[in-house]
Amino acid sequence: MRKHQKGFSLIELLIVVAIILIIAAIAIPNLLRSRMAANEASAVGSLRTIDTAEMTYSTTYPDVGYSDLGSLGGAAPCGSATSTSACLIDEVLSVTKVKSGYAFTAVAAGGVPAVNYTSTALPSIVGSSGQRAFCSDQSGVIRYNTVGATCDSSDSPL
Repeated sequence: MRKHQKGFSLIELLIVVAIILIIAAIAIPNLLRSRMAANEASAVGSLRTIDTAEMTYSTTYPDVGYSDLGSLGGAAPCGSATSTSACLIDEVLSVTKVKSGYAFTAVAAGGVPAVNYTSTALPSIVGSSGQRAFCSDQSGVIRYNTVGATCDSSDSPL
């Protein structure tokens, strides 16, 4: 009589590992695309927050007009609001200016009081953290560019 073998043979283990690798090869690109989509949605939400903060800031400080990211926020904990530290956005956007794989800017223009502003969200690594660049201005319309490097008022609105 033959002795019964316990455990798995090398061939059986190799087949299981191959199946796992095939599943991973299918799943990882979908995971990366999902992460980029989430980063892009976060960037659009942050631009909406910046737009709302710019409108509130220009109403609260009409002699200054619009402002840059640093003045819209402030270092945590944000105490009393002033024109140089309005406490309208969180410190991630106002101080570090990088969130969810996107770099943010907001620049006021048009003299004093500033009557125009432009805010942008550019992917830190195009094709990895995000594919599209986003921007907005005093009109409140968020626009995008599929190249991911630049964005301006001539690009398509969302």
